[in-house]
Amino acid sequence: MPFRNRVTPLGELIATPERGLVYGNRGRLHDEHGVIRRQWQVKRWISCRLVFRGRHRAGGPMAPHRYTGLFFLDDATALAAGHRPCAECRNADYRSFLALIGAASAGELDEMLHAERGRLHEPGLEGLPDGAFVLLDGKPWAVLGADLWRWTPGGYSERRSRWSGRVDAITPPTTLRALASGWRGALPLIHPDRAS
Repeated sequence: MPFRNRVTPLGELIATPERGLVYGNRGRLHDEHGVIRRQWQVKRWISCRLVFRGRHRAGGPMAPHRYTGLFFLDDATALAAGHRPCAECRNADYRSFLALIGAASAGELDEMLHAERGRLHEPGLEGLPDGAFVLLDGKPWAVLGADLWRWTPGGYSERRSRWSGRVDAITPPTTLRALASGWRGALPLIHPDRAS
């Protein structure tokens, strides 16, 4: 039975066998029995590499008194949920993200993202950058080129053509600024197994 440590673009924690390509955390969310008891502990929500310096993050048990390891389909999912690149295992990504946002420190960036997490906003769909997420019919869709792709825990299941008009955007405005400025991290922005 999978743990409830997979993250949707809306930031929700779900139990699903799909693990994804990105790892991260929000502090210790589980109790001594591995049951999720809260959505976050710290404002520092990070996204990490699955493998770093010989450490391989697997989907196994949640160790007592340790942070809760979270898994994301891809980097766009982590960014939409309000996470940012880790300053240790993704240092170059972190530094370039920080510079594009104009934040002086991780703490300043974390405060900005914390204020925006989970709040829908209404930009024009035509101006959203690749990797942004919008909410259509209650489901998250990723923007990629001229198309929108419906997110599922295992990949992207269907495609719609992009149109003009206002939409409910999921990705925080701070992150949208970085994506619109051309930021691309070292991890896959969009899972490569999307439908074609």
